[in-house]
Amino acid sequence: MKIVRFQNNNKKFYGKLVDDYVYKIEGNIFDDDYSINDKFSKEEVEFLAPINPPNIIGIGLNYKKHAKELNEKLPEKPLIFLKATTSIIGDGEKIVLPSIAPNKTDYEGELAVVIGKEAKDISVNEVNEYIFGYACANDITARDCQFEIDSQWARSKSFDTFGPLGPWIETELTDPNNCEIKTILNNQIVQDSNTSNMIFNIQELVSYCSKNFTLNPGTVILTGTPKGVGYNKKPPIFLKSGDKIEVEIENIGRITNIVK
Repeated sequence: MKIVRFQNNNKKFYGKLVDDYVYKIEGNIFDDDYSINDKFSKEEVEFLAPINPPNIIGIGLNYKKHAKELNEKLPEKPLIFLKATTSIIGDGEKIVLPSIAPNKTDYEGELAVVIGKEAKDISVNEVNEYIFGYACANDITARDCQFEIDSQWARSKSFDTFGPLGPWIETELTDPNNCEIKTILNNQIVQDSNTSNMIFNIQELVSYCSKNFTLNPGTVILTGTPKGVGYNKKPPIFLKSGDKIEVEIENIGRITNIVK
């Protein structure tokens, strides 16, 4: 099932997307007792980011080849960072280069996990019961802030519009640990991998995070990016105004954003 968030007549709703129609959801999407009411065509609504998360938890260096390209040691445990929730934008919205750090903005295509019920100190075997669904994400990062100016990652990853997410939440992804993932810049593939190449799989990541924080419903976990980031290309490739950047994940969909 594809869960979307949309606006109609200046009001925001969750909905279920079926072919060319959106069915409005009444009630809490994380409960089983919600109802589905009004139907809209896609042309009647404005799609938004599919969730307004209470927290965004990022995982760094979770693909072996990505760690290698950055000359970093493989982590023994998941490397956690936090990303501001105000960075979230949806499919089709613009990524705005920050005026304070516009020159070294990079892409990071990632699989996002959306938590469905409160999780604290759960085991690997319990994780699937707590996952609501999955989405495409782009963990946009200002590399100068990340590596040259600051000594931590929060600012570099948290500028407004640096969190594209969508185009929906897929609740019926059969095997998130075996999905092709691609990032496409101006119609050229720049990242091409599979989630099977992650160092820590989905269940291990969610379990580990839950042992450090309470994961509230709607929490988004970004599971890491594969090899191919612009920072490490020769010469480096950074996002510039007018660029089209897309993240595509098998059995989920594709999110597209234009850089401003």
